[in-house]
Amino acid sequence: MPLQSLLLLASLDLALQWSLWVAAAALRTEKFFDLAGSGTFILLAHLSLNWGETQHLRQQVQTGLVTVWGLRLGLFLFLRILKEGHDRRFNGIRENAGTFFLYWTMQGAWVFITLLPTLLLNLEKHRKPLGFLDYLGWGIWAVGFIIESVADQQKWHFRSNPDNAGKFIQSGLWAYSRHPNYLGEILIWTGLFISAASVLRRWQYISILSPMLVWFLLNYISGIPILEKAAMKRWGKEPAFQTYLQKTPVLWPVNIRW
Repeated sequence: MPLQSLLLLASLDLALQWSLWVAAAALRTEKFFDLAGSGTFILLAHLSLNWGETQHLRQQVQTGLVTVWGLRLGLFLFLRILKEGHDRRFNGIRENAGTFFLYWTMQGAWVFITLLPTLLLNLEKHRKPLGFLDYLGWGIWAVGFIIESVADQQKWHFRSNPDNAGKFIQSGLWAYSRHPNYLGEILIWTGLFISAASVLRRWQYISILSPMLVWFLLNYISGIPILEKAAMKRWGKEPAFQTYLQKTPVLWPVNIRW
C-alpha cells in the first residue's frame, strides 16, 4: 500500500507541474514557478499524512515542519520575483516551451525526491516512541531554518537599501559564508531525513537521496555555480570582492581544506 501511494503521489506531483507549465508557457512567465514548487511540497506532505495508517506525533511534527518551510520560502521567493520582475535562471528559457517543460518536470522530480523521507514516514505505520534521532533531526532542521530565514532577510534588506545599489553583501551571516541560505537549506533536509530515519526500514533508506540531491543541486547545478559566475562577472575586478572571496568560505563557515 505505501508503494502504491508513493506512485500515486509522484503521478500527482508531475501532473500538477505539467498543468502549471501549460499556463506558464502560455504567459511566458516564471513568476509562480518557485511558489508552485513550495506549494507542491506542502500538498504532498499533507496528502501522505492523511493517507497514512496512523498519525503519530512524529508524522504530525514532520509534516508541520515541511509546511512551515514551504510557506516561508514560497512566499519569500514569490515576493522577490514580483519585486525584481524576473528570475535570471530563466533568461532564454521561458520563451522556449520545450526547455521550459523540462524545467517544470525537473522541479517535479526535485520535489518528490527531496520530500521522500517525509512521504515514507507518513505512509508507514509506526508506533515507536519518539527518540534521539527525532529530536536530533528536528534540531538540525531548526538550525537550518533559522540560518536560511535570517540570511534571506538580511539580503532582502541589503538590496532594498538604495545606498547598496551595485554592491555585494558581506555583512551578517554573509560574512561567514558566501551562501548561508543554501547552507540552511541543506541542513533543513538533512534534519528531516535524520528524524524520518528513526523509523525507516530496509529499502526506505534510499531516501537519503533527499539531502544528497539538495546538496548536489546547490553545489554543482542550480545554486552556487550560477551565482558565483554572476558575481565574478559583476565584481570580479574589485579588490574588495577579491578579499571577500579569500576570507569567506563558499558554504560552510569554516576553512576546510579537502
